[in-house]
Amino acid sequence: MTVQPRDTLSADRAAEFSKVRLPEDHPSVKSGKVGVLLVNLGTPDATDYWPMRRYLREFLSDKRVIEWPRAIWYPILYGIVLMTRPGKSGKAYEEIWNHEKNESPLRTITRGQSEKLAEIMGDHDGRLKIDWAMRYGQPSIPDKLKALKDDGCDRILVFPLYPQYSASTTATVNDVVCREMLKMRWQPAIRTVPPYHDDPVYVSALAKSVERHLESLDFEPDVVLTSYHGIPQSYFRKGDPYHCHCMKTTRLMRQVLGWGEDKLRVTFQSRFGPEEWLQPYTDKTVEQLAKDGVKNIAVMNPGFVADCLETLEEIAGEAGEIFEENGGEHFSHIPCLNDSDLGMEVITHIVRRELGGWL
Repeated sequence: MTVQPRDTLSADRAAEFSKVRLPEDHPSVKSGKVGVLLVNLGTPDATDYWPMRRYLREFLSDKRVIEWPRAIWYPILYGIVLMTRPGKSGKAYEEIWNHEKNESPLRTITRGQSEKLAEIMGDHDGRLKIDWAMRYGQPSIPDKLKALKDDGCDRILVFPLYPQYSASTTATVNDVVCREMLKMRWQPAIRTVPPYHDDPVYVSALAKSVERHLESLDFEPDVVLTSYHGIPQSYFRKGDPYHCHCMKTTRLMRQVLGWGEDKLRVTFQSRFGPEEWLQPYTDKTVEQLAKDGVKNIAVMNPGFVADCLETLEEIAGEAGEIFEENGGEHFSHIPCLNDSDLGMEVITHIVRRELGGWL
């Protein structure tokens, strides 16, 4: 008796099953496909008051983002924040808005990442479907999960586009996915991408992006800041690993670039409310560097895979102004990896790794 190897037997069985036809009275079903869903933070649909208010309400109502008791936070949110912040945020978005496509740069870039990933990966004879969504705003995670499932994806890889894990980013994406799964009778198998803050391909891409950008400048920065989005100190004290992930990313970048701690430094931006956040603060550091006589600096955002309000308006715009107003001479913002060749190398690498055994 000849025994076939297990992998050959499995392949043969799969081939036989693929030939089996459903009974004539069987409901029409689609299955056998693999989906990949890239997910970024979110974006308003427009810059005027009501679209901004809808977006901010969804974002700031998330218990992962604002952990205060609802009885304390909601009166502040609905009584003050949502009355005043939409106008201010709308003006900031207007400065960086993609007017040609009438959308935010984050939406433009995330769509580009999804489309380029589909081109690079191919469709594996129609078995692979790649799409994108936003945690807050449109297109939504529930809508895109349903679309992938309805298209026959019974295995879906969800990719929260955050290299460093935080409960306020990665976890809130996973929360929505799990809540949506609760509504499904026939659930697809789900995988979620883990943090990749120390992945060699990611770190190498960041280092190369720095080198390429500095080659394009007519000055040599005395200091380069790696500015990460902040979280409240209280979240860190509760066990959020985000701070450690950020520090490790920059430490590994120093090793690749051959730089010391004085050349490549860590700062945190985008604080909100009265709580103390992770420090040192980016804006305060930029101001102090200028006052200390540092004339040339560059700032990058390793925690963002796509340029957005926090990188284009807050760093390229506001931080640059702070530096120059306090005596600095040359300031440059190093773009995010976006859908560049380096950015797509990272995303493709992670997706291929996490799809292991599914394709």
